Amino acid sequence: MQKVLKLDLVSHGMTEAIRKARFPVDESLTEAGRRAITAWGRPAAARVLTGPERRTVETAALMGLSGEPDERLRDLDAGAWRGEELTAVPQDALYTWLTDPRFRGHGGESVTDVIERTRYWMAEIASEGASTVAVTHPAVVRAALLVTLDAPPKSFWRMDIPPGSVTRLHFRAEWSLHFAA
Repeated sequence: MQKVLKLDLVSHGMTEAIRKARFPVDESLTEAGRRAITAWGRPAAARVLTGPERRTVETAALMGLSGEPDERLRDLDAGAWRGEELTAVPQDALYTWLTDPRFRGHGGESVTDVIERTRYWMAEIASEGASTVAVTHPAVVRAALLVTLDAPPKSFWRMDIPPGSVTRLHFRAEWSLHFAA
């Protein structure tokens, strides 16, 4: 029987951008976000990776984890919208961004770009065969779920990934979503 590879995707803690419905910049967690992560505890893993941003590195540290930054775990690049509140973005462009996964009108990445980046990263994780904790962003967790479920990119925004949540995937020839009891 083949060994099961575990991949825990940890969504970083609460930030001001999440709290204020704003496109993120490289920011720290809020005090409430720090408290919630500290209470969460430490997962066991052979390897820990983080996104390069402060919020992911800080989340890992609060969990007692020392991670290696991996550029492929970075947040979706919102381009010119970085730091803007959702209400400040032209609503027709925002609607297109939320409904067309190929949209790059903000000058950053499209949803399909994030999905493909995540797909290649997951393939590398599977080929290395080491259980991993990845402290990353809701966008990367969504992308990993779409890859796992072989779901269409237009489903990207249909999943709410809360701050500080953990999504576990297993790999045994294919990725599967694992729900803990």
